[in-house]
Amino acid sequence: MDHARPHHDRSKARAVRGATRNDSSRRFNLPQTEADGDWLDDRDLIDGEPASLRTTVTIERPKTIISRNKSPDVPFDRSINPYRGCEHGCIYCFARPTHAFHDLSPGLDFETKLFAKPDAAALLRAELAKPGYACQPMAMGTNTDPYQPIEREWRVTRGVIEVLAECDHPLFITTKSDRVLRDLDLLEPMAKKGLAAVAVSVTSLVPKIAMTIEPRAPHPERRLTAVRRLADAGVPVYVNMAPVIPAITDSEVEAIVERAAEAGARGVSFIPVRLPYEVAPLFRAWLDEHFPDRAGKVMSIINSLRGGKDNDPNFFARMRGQGAWAELLRARFLIARRRFGIDRNGEKMQLRTDLFHPPRGAQGELF
Repeated sequence: MDHARPHHDRSKARAVRGATRNDSSRRFNLPQTEADGDWLDDRDLIDGEPASLRTTVTIERPKTIISRNKSPDVPFDRSINPYRGCEHGCIYCFARPTHAFHDLSPGLDFETKLFAKPDAAALLRAELAKPGYACQPMAMGTNTDPYQPIEREWRVTRGVIEVLAECDHPLFITTKSDRVLRDLDLLEPMAKKGLAAVAVSVTSLVPKIAMTIEPRAPHPERRLTAVRRLADAGVPVYVNMAPVIPAITDSEVEAIVERAAEAGARGVSFIPVRLPYEVAPLFRAWLDEHFPDRAGKVMSIINSLRGGKDNDPNFFARMRGQGAWAELLRARFLIARRRFGIDRNGEKMQLRTDLFHPPRGAQGELF
C-alpha cells in the first residue's frame, strides 16, 4: 500500500472528515500489509469528495484476534477489534495514535486508511477451541467502532458474533451506530440467555454539533431509536455520553439522560474527554477550526480536569477527571439519573459465563 500523503483540499475535507490535518506520526517502519483496493461510501459520492480522501481498506492478517488487558479501571480483560482505524472520524478518539504502528497519521489517515481483519471469525474459533481457554465476557467496540460503515460490506463483526453465539460466549458491544440492529437476530437470543448487552454512545443531541465531532457516525436520533429497539427486544442496553466535551456538549447532560430513559436504557454513564499522545494537537487544531470563540475555555477546563495537562493517563483518574468541574459533572449525572429513573449506574452488568462450550468440531479442526 502506498503510504505517501498527497495534497488535500482542506476546504472539502472539513465537510466530511473529523480531523483538520494529517500530521506525521511516530513511525515504526513495520512491513506493509496486503492491499485490497479502495472502498467509497455513499457520502463520498454525494459530497464529491476528492479522490485523495476516499476511504481505502487494507486486509490485515493477524495471528490472533483476542486482545488482552490488565487495566484495573476497565471492566473486561479481553476484546476483539474487527477493524483498525475508524471512518466515523470522531475527533476525540483515543485510538487514533494506534495508526502509528502502520506508519500512518492519527489524523486523516486514521479516518481514511482503514484495516479489516476478515480472518477474525476463524481466528476466534481456534482460540476458543484451545483446551485452556477460560471464558469471561468479550468486549467489542473498545478501540474502534465494530459498526463503522465498512461493516456493511465486510461483515467481520457479524462473523465474530456468530462464533460467540454458537459457543454461548458472553459479549458486550459498545457502538455509536444503529447498524448494530442488523445483528439483532443474533443478539436477541443471546440476551435471553444472559449472554449479550450493548452500550450506545450518544455525545450530543444537536445534529450540527454531532456532525462536527463525529462526522460519519449516524444521527443521534437513529442511535436513540436503536436503544429503543434493543430494549424492546430484551437486549440489556445502556447509553454512554463518552466523551463529555467541556463548553461544547456538557450542557446536554440532563437532556441525554432523559432521552436515554425514555428509550428504555438500563443505565447512563459518562467519561470526560481524553486527549492522549497525538490526539491533543489534533483536538486543539479542530477547536481552532470549528469553535474558535471558545477554544481557550475548552482547553482551560480540560487542563483543570487533567491536573494541569492535556491528558492524565493514570488509572481511574483518566476515566473520571479531577477537580471542581469533574465533581460538578458527576453530581449533575447523579441528579439526572435519579430524576429520570435511571439510578442504577453503580449496578454491575452481569453476563453469564457458565454456558460456554468450545466450537462444534473444535478438536477435529485443531488437528
